[in-house]
Amino acid sequence: MKFLLPALILFFSFPPESEVERMPWSERNTLTWEDFQGTPEAVGNYVASTNSGISFSYSFSRYKGELDLEYTVRSNFYPQLSWYLPERVNDYILKHEQTHFDISELFARKLRKRLSETVFSEDPKPQIEAIYKQIEKERRAMQEQFDEESDHSKIVEGELQWERFVKEELQRYGRWK
Repeated sequence: MKFLLPALILFFSFPPESEVERMPWSERNTLTWEDFQGTPEAVGNYVASTNSGISFSYSFSRYKGELDLEYTVRSNFYPQLSWYLPERVNDYILKHEQTHFDISELFARKLRKRLSETVFSEDPKPQIEAIYKQIEKERRAMQEQFDEESDHSKIVEGELQWERFVKEELQRYGRWK
C-alpha cells in the first residue's frame, strides 16, 4: 500500500461548552468528512486535523455529612476547529481521525470511572481537579503515542493495532459510557 500523507491532530479541552459548536461522541454515529468544517491550515504535509476533547463540569454539596457529587463528562468533536483537504484524504484517513475521537471517549469513560470510585475528603474540589488534570494528561499522551506509533496513519500495521486496542478499551470501559 502506498504511503499516505500524515494527518495532524490537535487536541483541546473546552470547559465552557457554549463557546464552540460541539458534537458528542456516539457509538451509532461515526465521523464523516462533512463534520470537518474548519478552514484547512498550511501545516507541513498534514491532510486533516481532528479537534476533540473532554468537557467536564461538576457540583457538590454536603447534607448531614454525606457528600452529594454530581458531574457531567462528555467527549466532544469540534467541527469548526477540525479540517481536511478534500483532494488528499480517503476513508483510511477518516478512520485515523475517528480513532482520535474514540481515544477522547475512552478517557471520558476513565474519568467517569475514577470519579465514581474515589472516596473524597471533606473538600473534594482539589481531588476532583487533580483527577481531571491527570486524566487529561494521559489522554493527550495517548493521542501523541497513537500518532507516533502509526506515524500519523502511514504505518498501516501500527494503525490497525491501535484501532483494535482502542475498540477493546472502549468495550472494557463500557460500564462508564
